[in-house]
Amino acid sequence: MSTGPSDTQGRQGLVRGWAAGLLRWISLRLRLVIVFALVALVSAVSVAGIAYWLNRDSVLTRTQDASLKDFRESLNDESGELDLRVGCSDLGKAARRLSDTTQNYDVILVTDGSADEPGCVERSDPSFSLRDVPKPLKSAVDQRRDGKSPYHLYWQRVTMDGTPYLVGGARVIGTDWTGYMFKSLDSERRDLNSLAWSLGIATGLSLVGSALLAQGAASTVLRPVQRLGEAARRLGEGKLDTRLRVTGTDELADLSRTFNQTAERLQQRVEELSEREKSSRRFVADMSHELRTPLTAMTAVSEVLEEEQENLDPMIAPAVQLVVQETRRLNDLVENLMEVTRFDAGTARLVLDDVDVADQVTACIDARAWLDAVELDADRGIVARLDPRRLDVILANLIGNALKHGGSPVRVSVRTTADAPGAGDLLIEVKDNGPGIPAGVLPHVFDRFYKADTARPRSDGSGLGLSIAVENARIHGGTITAANDPAGGAVFTLRLPRDSSAAAEALEQEDE
Repeated sequence: MSTGPSDTQGRQGLVRGWAAGLLRWISLRLRLVIVFALVALVSAVSVAGIAYWLNRDSVLTRTQDASLKDFRESLNDESGELDLRVGCSDLGKAARRLSDTTQNYDVILVTDGSADEPGCVERSDPSFSLRDVPKPLKSAVDQRRDGKSPYHLYWQRVTMDGTPYLVGGARVIGTDWTGYMFKSLDSERRDLNSLAWSLGIATGLSLVGSALLAQGAASTVLRPVQRLGEAARRLGEGKLDTRLRVTGTDELADLSRTFNQTAERLQQRVEELSEREKSSRRFVADMSHELRTPLTAMTAVSEVLEEEQENLDPMIAPAVQLVVQETRRLNDLVENLMEVTRFDAGTARLVLDDVDVADQVTACIDARAWLDAVELDADRGIVARLDPRRLDVILANLIGNALKHGGSPVRVSVRTTADAPGAGDLLIEVKDNGPGIPAGVLPHVFDRFYKADTARPRSDGSGLGLSIAVENARIHGGTITAANDPAGGAVFTLRLPRDSSAAAEALEQEDE
């Protein structure tokens, strides 16, 4: 079964994804230490491997050359002292003489046999036999070649009973006998093992040293980065006067200077925007305050005109009615603008009282003559510690919005999120009987001055009611959400804590 390119690419993508996920969990400091350690490990292993290989080759070659040279010279010397055809006893003595050398090897001498007399095999050490000589070595030694030297000295390294040996062999020219030598390489192996242990220890020490060096380098590199990250966090928290101490002329110092310059420009820009915002708020507040005096007079005049509307000329009555409506609308707009200004300035405060929520909802509906258009589903005895005036503003905006855009009957339900008395949050749902809120409008229903139909810029409301309701819920520590009921109609859900004392204390602390 073969795998196609898609399988290979899938495995590669899986490996890359796994590696990327692993790197996300590893800190930058640990990555630097790992990289330093890997580089040091690869370098140390490479150097140790090369050093071991060169020393091993040098030690074995030196021992091998010395032993083989001594064996060749000893064979030549011994062949001059022996007859061309020697007996087994003389051959044995020759084998012992050959092994008595500073190279400390053992010898086996073998003579050719004849039809009348078998050959001899004599050993300097009975631990070795002719069977220990590798067959390829025997074949090479016995093979006659053309030229002045028909026979050559051959060697081979073998391991017998766990001990390495150098086995060499040569046939003595002009005689009927062949010599084999067995040189133990156990001392060389011990020396090479000792060298390997030394190189391993050196590699380990270099790895530890590289890890310590990486730790120091990481600290040197990452300390400015950590300071930069901490400064960025403080800047993000609004502490715009945050600056870094700059030392040196390297890239990190340039980065710190760039951060300081950016922070300084950001602080200047924020201060400019804050001043503009304060000026705008002050302008709106002053304008709203200044409008109240003429509006008060206009309201009084419009009320007089409204009372005398029946006695006016029928041609003038519609204009008078329009003036009365627009004056009231302008008065509501000014009041809403002043309320929004207080929210923006952070001066809105809560005046808490224990409120029976069902009674509060009933009073809100009754005060605006909505009893015939609103259905109330609320149990008596649900008491919450809230600001009654602000709760009335929230309810009036939500119910009025539902009647205006959704149509009656509007259903208002009051409940809590816990069964135990006094526990949980207070939930008030206002559901209308309309087509619901379009999906594109739903995210913007609480925006200031937002109008779903841009082709109708003029409406009876100010466009601030729902945003004011949201702000009143917020300072209570609550929320208002808007959604569409699957059965039809829009649903606004007001969620408030049963006790807003903590929110009131927080507002007081902000003022301090």
